[in-house]
Amino acid sequence: MEFIIEVKSLSISFKEKKVLRGVSFSLEKGECLGLIGGSGEGKSTILRSIIGLEHPTKGKILFDGSNILDLDQSEYVSIRKKIAYVFQGGALFDSMTVYENLAFPLREHTDWPEKKIKLAILNELKEFELEGCEDMLPMELSGGMQKRMGIARAIIIKPIVVLYDEPTSGLDPYKKRNMQNTIMKLQKRGTSSVIVTHDMQTALRVCDRIALLSEGKIKAIGTPENFKKSHNVLLNNFIKGIKQGEVQ
Repeated sequence: MEFIIEVKSLSISFKEKKVLRGVSFSLEKGECLGLIGGSGEGKSTILRSIIGLEHPTKGKILFDGSNILDLDQSEYVSIRKKIAYVFQGGALFDSMTVYENLAFPLREHTDWPEKKIKLAILNELKEFELEGCEDMLPMELSGGMQKRMGIARAIIIKPIVVLYDEPTSGLDPYKKRNMQNTIMKLQKRGTSSVIVTHDMQTALRVCDRIALLSEGKIKAIGTPENFKKSHNVLLNNFIKGIKQGEVQ
Protein backbone atom coordinates (compact mmCIF):
# COMPACT_ATOMS: atom_id res chain seq x y z
CA MET A 1 0.00 0.00 0.00
CA GLU A 2 1.53 3.30 -1.14
CA PHE A 3 0.19 6.60 0.20
CA ILE A 4 0.42 9.84 -1.77
CA ILE A 5 -1.08 11.98 1.04
CA GLU A 6 -1.20 11.33 4.78
CA VAL A 7 -3.08 13.69 7.08
CA LYS A 8 -2.00 13.16 10.69
CA SER A 9 -3.72 14.61 13.79
CA LEU A 10 -4.68 17.79 11.96
CA SER A 11 -6.18 20.52 14.16
CA ILE A 12 -7.24 24.04 13.25
CA SER A 13 -9.17 26.82 15.00
CA PHE A 14 -10.68 30.06 13.81
CA LYS A 15 -10.57 32.50 16.73
CA GLU A 16 -12.25 30.61 19.57
CA LYS A 17 -13.89 27.97 17.40
CA LYS A 18 -12.16 24.61 17.03
CA VAL A 19 -12.98 23.30 13.56
CA LEU A 20 -10.69 20.27 13.22
CA ARG A 21 -9.77 18.24 16.32
CA GLY A 22 -7.12 15.75 15.29
CA VAL A 23 -8.20 14.61 11.81
CA SER A 24 -6.25 11.69 10.37
CA PHE A 25 -6.63 9.81 7.08
CA SER A 26 -4.52 8.60 4.17
CA LEU A 27 -4.94 8.70 0.40
CA GLU A 28 -3.50 5.86 -1.63
CA LYS A 29 -1.97 6.44 -5.04
CA GLY A 30 -4.71 6.23 -7.66
CA GLU A 31 -7.47 6.26 -5.03
CA CYS A 32 -10.58 8.43 -4.85
CA LEU A 33 -11.57 9.34 -1.29
CA GLY A 34 -14.94 10.95 -0.56
CA LEU A 35 -15.13 13.31 2.40
CA ILE A 36 -18.68 13.85 3.68
CA GLY A 37 -20.08 15.70 6.68
CA GLY A 38 -22.35 18.51 7.77
CA SER A 39 -22.01 22.18 6.91
CA GLY A 40 -19.25 23.87 8.89
CA GLU A 41 -17.53 20.62 9.86
CA GLY A 42 -14.29 21.63 8.13
CA LYS A 43 -14.33 19.52 4.96
CA SER A 44 -13.21 22.37 2.70
CA THR A 45 -10.77 23.50 5.39
CA ILE A 46 -8.96 20.17 5.02
CA LEU A 47 -8.62 20.68 1.26
CA ARG A 48 -7.43 24.25 1.75
CA SER A 49 -4.87 23.06 4.30
CA ILE A 50 -3.51 20.49 1.85
CA ILE A 51 -3.02 23.17 -0.79
CA GLY A 52 -1.51 25.66 1.67
CA LEU A 53 -4.41 28.13 1.88
CA GLU A 54 -5.04 27.45 5.57
CA HIS A 55 -2.52 27.09 8.40
CA PRO A 56 -3.33 24.30 10.90
CA THR A 57 -2.31 24.77 14.51
CA LYS A 58 -1.24 21.15 14.96
CA GLY A 59 -0.60 18.04 12.90
CA LYS A 60 1.13 17.02 9.71
CA ILE A 61 0.24 16.67 6.04
CA LEU A 62 2.65 14.36 4.28
CA PHE A 63 2.86 14.51 0.49
CA ASP A 64 5.08 11.78 -0.93
CA GLY A 65 6.48 11.39 2.60
CA SER A 66 7.39 15.05 3.22
CA ASN A 67 5.51 17.34 5.61
CA ILE A 68 4.26 20.15 3.37
CA LEU A 69 3.19 22.24 6.38
CA ASP A 70 6.88 23.02 6.87
CA LEU A 71 7.01 24.82 3.51
CA ASP A 72 6.75 28.56 3.05
CA GLN A 73 4.46 30.07 0.40
CA SER A 74 7.20 30.28 -2.24
CA GLU A 75 7.99 26.58 -1.79
CA TYR A 76 4.31 25.71 -2.24
CA VAL A 77 4.55 26.65 -5.93
CA SER A 78 6.05 23.28 -6.80
CA ILE A 79 3.36 21.49 -4.74
CA ARG A 80 0.57 23.29 -6.59
CA LYS A 81 1.90 21.91 -9.86
CA LYS A 82 1.26 18.42 -8.48
CA ILE A 83 -1.90 18.99 -6.41
CA ALA A 84 -4.81 20.70 -8.17
CA TYR A 85 -7.73 22.31 -6.34
CA VAL A 86 -11.12 22.47 -8.10
CA PHE A 87 -13.05 25.19 -6.26
CA GLN A 88 -16.78 24.82 -5.76
CA GLY A 89 -17.53 27.91 -7.84
CA GLY A 90 -14.81 27.18 -10.40
CA ALA A 91 -12.80 30.29 -9.35
CA LEU A 92 -12.49 31.25 -13.00
CA PHE A 93 -11.14 34.65 -14.03
CA ASP A 94 -14.29 36.47 -15.14
CA SER A 95 -12.46 38.98 -17.32
CA MET A 96 -10.54 36.27 -19.21
CA THR A 97 -11.86 34.13 -22.04
CA VAL A 98 -12.03 30.36 -21.72
CA TYR A 99 -8.80 30.15 -23.72
CA GLU A 100 -6.97 32.63 -21.50
CA ASN A 101 -8.21 30.88 -18.34
CA LEU A 102 -6.74 27.60 -19.57
CA ALA A 103 -3.54 29.26 -20.76
CA PHE A 104 -2.89 30.94 -17.40
CA PRO A 105 -1.52 27.93 -15.44
CA LEU A 106 0.54 26.80 -18.42
CA ARG A 107 2.14 30.22 -18.78
CA GLU A 108 2.73 30.43 -15.03
CA HIS A 109 4.14 26.96 -14.43
CA THR A 110 5.77 25.89 -17.70
CA ASP A 111 8.15 27.34 -20.26
CA TRP A 112 6.12 25.99 -23.19
CA PRO A 113 5.98 27.98 -26.41
CA GLU A 114 2.56 29.41 -27.35
CA LYS A 115 2.14 26.83 -30.10
CA LYS A 116 2.38 23.97 -27.58
CA ILE A 117 0.09 25.81 -25.14
CA LYS A 118 -2.53 26.26 -27.86
CA LEU A 119 -2.42 22.56 -28.77
CA ALA A 120 -2.83 21.56 -25.10
CA ILE A 121 -5.81 23.91 -24.71
CA LEU A 122 -7.56 22.67 -27.84
CA ASN A 123 -7.11 19.06 -26.68
CA GLU A 124 -8.49 19.94 -23.24
CA LEU A 125 -11.52 21.71 -24.74
CA LYS A 126 -12.28 18.61 -26.81
CA GLU A 127 -11.80 16.30 -23.81
CA PHE A 128 -14.28 18.29 -21.71
CA GLU A 129 -16.79 18.89 -24.51
CA LEU A 130 -16.09 22.63 -24.59
CA GLU A 131 -15.06 22.90 -28.23
CA GLY A 132 -15.94 26.23 -29.78
CA CYS A 133 -16.04 28.00 -26.39
CA GLU A 134 -12.50 29.32 -26.36
CA ASP A 135 -13.50 32.94 -27.07
CA MET A 136 -16.38 32.98 -24.57
CA LEU A 137 -16.26 34.52 -21.10
CA PRO A 138 -17.08 32.33 -18.05
CA MET A 139 -20.37 34.20 -17.49
CA GLU A 140 -21.50 33.06 -20.94
CA LEU A 141 -21.15 29.39 -19.98
CA SER A 142 -23.80 27.28 -18.25
CA GLY A 143 -23.21 26.13 -14.66
CA GLY A 144 -22.22 22.65 -15.80
CA MET A 145 -19.83 24.06 -18.41
CA GLN A 146 -18.23 26.30 -15.80
CA LYS A 147 -17.63 23.30 -13.52
CA ARG A 148 -16.06 21.32 -16.38
CA MET A 149 -14.02 24.38 -17.22
CA GLY A 150 -12.80 24.57 -13.61
CA ILE A 151 -11.64 20.95 -13.74
CA ALA A 152 -10.04 21.43 -17.16
CA ARG A 153 -8.00 24.39 -15.89
CA ALA A 154 -7.00 22.54 -12.73
CA ILE A 155 -5.68 19.45 -14.52
CA ILE A 156 -4.17 20.99 -17.65
CA ILE A 157 -0.70 20.89 -16.08
CA LYS A 158 -1.19 17.17 -15.31
CA PRO A 159 -1.30 17.08 -11.48
CA ILE A 160 -1.05 13.75 -9.71
CA VAL A 161 -3.69 14.67 -7.09
CA VAL A 162 -6.97 16.55 -7.62
CA LEU A 163 -8.99 18.03 -4.74
CA TYR A 164 -12.66 18.61 -5.58
CA ASP A 165 -14.90 20.90 -3.51
CA GLU A 166 -18.58 20.00 -4.14
CA PRO A 167 -18.12 19.20 -7.86
CA THR A 168 -21.77 18.21 -8.45
CA SER A 169 -23.58 20.88 -6.42
CA GLY A 170 -26.26 22.74 -8.35
CA LEU A 171 -26.24 20.34 -11.30
CA ASP A 172 -29.29 18.59 -12.73
CA PRO A 173 -29.22 14.75 -12.82
CA TYR A 174 -27.90 14.60 -16.40
CA LYS A 175 -25.07 17.06 -15.80
CA LYS A 176 -24.33 15.42 -12.45
CA ARG A 177 -23.89 12.07 -14.20
CA ASN A 178 -21.56 13.67 -16.73
CA MET A 179 -19.50 15.20 -13.94
CA GLN A 180 -19.25 11.82 -12.20
CA ASN A 181 -18.07 10.27 -15.48
CA THR A 182 -15.45 13.01 -15.88
CA ILE A 183 -14.05 12.33 -12.41
CA MET A 184 -14.03 8.58 -13.03
CA LYS A 185 -12.24 9.09 -16.35
CA LEU A 186 -9.45 10.94 -14.55
CA GLN A 187 -9.26 8.12 -11.99
CA LYS A 188 -8.64 5.63 -14.78
CA ARG A 189 -5.59 7.68 -15.75
CA GLY A 190 -4.18 7.04 -12.28
CA THR A 191 -5.03 10.42 -10.76
CA SER A 192 -5.53 10.38 -6.98
CA SER A 193 -8.36 12.53 -5.64
CA VAL A 194 -10.27 13.75 -2.59
CA ILE A 195 -13.89 14.79 -3.13
CA VAL A 196 -15.70 16.96 -0.59
CA THR A 197 -19.41 16.38 -1.18
CA HIS A 198 -22.83 16.05 0.43
CA ASP A 199 -24.03 14.22 -2.70
CA MET A 200 -24.17 10.62 -1.49
CA GLN A 201 -25.05 9.33 -4.93
CA THR A 202 -21.77 10.70 -6.26
CA ALA A 203 -19.77 9.49 -3.25
CA LEU A 204 -21.14 5.95 -3.51
CA ARG A 205 -20.67 5.73 -7.28
CA VAL A 206 -17.31 7.45 -7.72
CA CYS A 207 -15.27 6.95 -4.55
CA ASP A 208 -13.12 3.98 -3.54
CA ARG A 209 -13.54 4.94 0.12
CA ILE A 210 -15.73 7.35 2.07
CA ALA A 211 -14.83 9.21 5.27
CA LEU A 212 -17.43 10.88 7.51
CA LEU A 213 -16.27 14.03 9.28
CA SER A 214 -18.22 15.00 12.39
CA GLU A 215 -17.38 17.15 15.45
CA GLY A 216 -13.95 17.86 14.01
CA LYS A 217 -12.92 14.21 13.66
CA ILE A 218 -13.20 11.33 11.20
CA LYS A 219 -15.95 9.20 12.73
CA ALA A 220 -16.04 6.46 10.10
CA ILE A 221 -14.10 5.46 6.98
CA GLY A 222 -14.34 2.55 4.55
CA THR A 223 -15.37 1.38 1.09
CA PRO A 224 -18.90 2.32 -0.01
CA GLU A 225 -20.03 -1.28 0.56
CA ASN A 226 -18.38 -1.64 3.97
CA PHE A 227 -19.42 1.87 4.92
CA LYS A 228 -23.09 1.06 4.30
CA LYS A 229 -22.78 -2.23 6.16
CA SER A 230 -20.68 -1.23 9.19
CA HIS A 231 -21.73 2.40 9.59
CA ASN A 232 -25.32 2.20 8.42
CA VAL A 233 -26.73 4.28 11.29
CA LEU A 234 -24.24 7.13 10.75
CA LEU A 235 -24.87 7.04 7.00
CA ASN A 236 -28.65 7.04 7.39
CA ASN A 237 -28.50 9.96 9.84
CA PHE A 238 -26.34 11.89 7.39
CA ILE A 239 -28.70 11.19 4.47
CA LYS A 240 -31.68 12.11 6.66
CA GLY A 241 -29.97 15.40 7.48
CA ILE A 242 -29.53 16.12 3.75
CA LYS A 243 -33.22 15.51 3.07
CA GLN A 244 -34.22 17.76 5.96
CA GLY A 245 -31.86 20.50 4.85
CA GLU A 246 -29.62 20.17 7.88
CA VAL A 247 -26.54 19.24 5.85
CA GLN A 248 -25.21 21.49 3.13
